[in-house]
Amino acid sequence: MKDRFSGTIRAGGGRIVVRKDHRPIRLIRIRVCFVIGLMIGTMGCDSPSSGDAAVKPSIPKPSEGVVRLPDDQVAGAGIEVHPVTRKEFRTHRDFPGTIAPNQHALAEVTTLVRGRVTEVYADLGQQVKAGDLLALLYSGELGMAQSAYLKAVARLYVAEQSYERAKMLLAEKVIGLAESQRRKGEMLSIRAEKREARDRLELYGMSEKQIRQLDGDHSIRSFVPIVAPFDGRVIARNLTKGEVVETTEKLFVVADLSEVWVLANIPEKDIPYISGGPTPEDQRVEVLVNAYPNQVFHGKITYVGDVLDIATRTMNLRLELPNLDKKLKPEMFATIRVYSEPEPNVLVVAEAAVQRDRERKFVFVQREPSVFEAREVKLGDSNGREVKVLDGLREGESVVTKGAFVLKSELLGEQV
Repeated sequence: MKDRFSGTIRAGGGRIVVRKDHRPIRLIRIRVCFVIGLMIGTMGCDSPSSGDAAVKPSIPKPSEGVVRLPDDQVAGAGIEVHPVTRKEFRTHRDFPGTIAPNQHALAEVTTLVRGRVTEVYADLGQQVKAGDLLALLYSGELGMAQSAYLKAVARLYVAEQSYERAKMLLAEKVIGLAESQRRKGEMLSIRAEKREARDRLELYGMSEKQIRQLDGDHSIRSFVPIVAPFDGRVIARNLTKGEVVETTEKLFVVADLSEVWVLANIPEKDIPYISGGPTPEDQRVEVLVNAYPNQVFHGKITYVGDVLDIATRTMNLRLELPNLDKKLKPEMFATIRVYSEPEPNVLVVAEAAVQRDRERKFVFVQREPSVFEAREVKLGDSNGREVKVLDGLREGESVVTKGAFVLKSELLGEQV
């Protein structure tokens, strides 16, 4: 038996090593076959690569999209459609404003003579009528003025009687002409004093009736009544019993709030939107207030400013509003909505029908009961409820005005 030996036998692409113990060890060196690689490469050309699979198809514009829904889903989504129509169209602008009392029906009640408050009859918020007593003052100055008037009346009586006697004595040549003229001059001077004293009483607030009463009974009345100038409501009270008030003090403010003003400042750029002078018949003006969100008040423009405010570059605007139920309170914030001139025969669509996707605007047009086309449109001005259609729709086409969000979700979901 031969000794064990080791050797190498090459076979094909590998080799076999034979050890002396006759147990071969197979060492295979794997070589990549060029032909197999070529085949694999060829097969790879026929299947999509991972990079190609990541590329998404181009997203079509909404105007090119069509959404189909089952009939039951259309009913469940609450989709409503309405035809596109032509009609008279108005836009509007909103401006902030403030409610104020009508200055033509507002009175700041003061006293014409200095005095002390003895009684106060009117309270804040009280409804008063013209001539109602608001307060009572005691004035020493008024008493002195009445006394001066009565003295002037008495002196004038004496002077007039003296002059009448002088005329008779002159006729009988008992006195000379100079004496008659002196007495006449004295009478005229005292008559002027009486007129001055009477004017002072009127300045202190005494009426013609009160002065005639003073002439009749010669009773001095030092009490000054403070009365309401017209029917209205006391919106301010600035006096208390016992205090001394001056002629410069504002005791009461009485306002007739059956009509109020709304004051606003219009930016310079919006001035052409406001008609000058009284509101034309065809220009609508509405007033909205936060306290009554579901109510619209109608008024008219009564003043348009002629000069702009230098600091704010705004123009003053004033409206008059009826307020018979007294809902509108001074200093309330308000929004003035001014409508434009009506534009006839305009193609419009409901604002709720317009959908937006980035910079595009589109609506859903119903082709069939369950088929809707997303069509891009070009729009003009909007008044909050309707918007003017410039391009993309024709009169009579049915568009979705309610439930369009469901269609939009389906459309954008298909595009992803």
